[in-house]
Amino acid sequence: MSDKPIVSVFGSNDLSDTPEVEVLCEELGKAIVDLGCRVACGGLGGSMTAVCKGARSSDGYQSGDTVGILPMDDSAVANSYVDVAIPTGLGLFRNMLVARAGDACIAIRGGSGTLSEIAFAWQIDKPVAAMSSTGGWSGELAGRALDQRRGDVVADLANVTEAVAWLEDVLDL
Repeated sequence: MSDKPIVSVFGSNDLSDTPEVEVLCEELGKAIVDLGCRVACGGLGGSMTAVCKGARSSDGYQSGDTVGILPMDDSAVANSYVDVAIPTGLGLFRNMLVARAGDACIAIRGGSGTLSEIAFAWQIDKPVAAMSSTGGWSGELAGRALDQRRGDVVADLANVTEAVAWLEDVLDL
């Protein structure tokens, strides 16, 4: 595999009540691969499936561009759009690995799992952004500093166009 930047995407496991967020995730996944990057995520459903599906729809997609870091020890549970499934057997502790894998991290919607991924990314000094329009912890934390250890804030991204511009900036693309 070539050396491509990795964008970790954190988000809700269930998007059944928010089809507009599912569409946004697909658009984001496509845009990430269009930029020449790979997508890393938790490898399961909801936002993780949608972002991987979108990644595969890119004209620049290559096998290996979607990575799922799974909480269980069985790679068969990965969503069908994951190219590289990494079964950890770590349960929720795998959230640190998802945050660590990314050269940049973007949160979409999200509950407590997404909250932990945002916090881990913040603590290990990863560029971290949140799609504020999607609600959940992303809406709560976008534009805010989590604590005083850093001089920046969780970047507030309103849409995929802003996400692309942010990624180009923080990844020097």
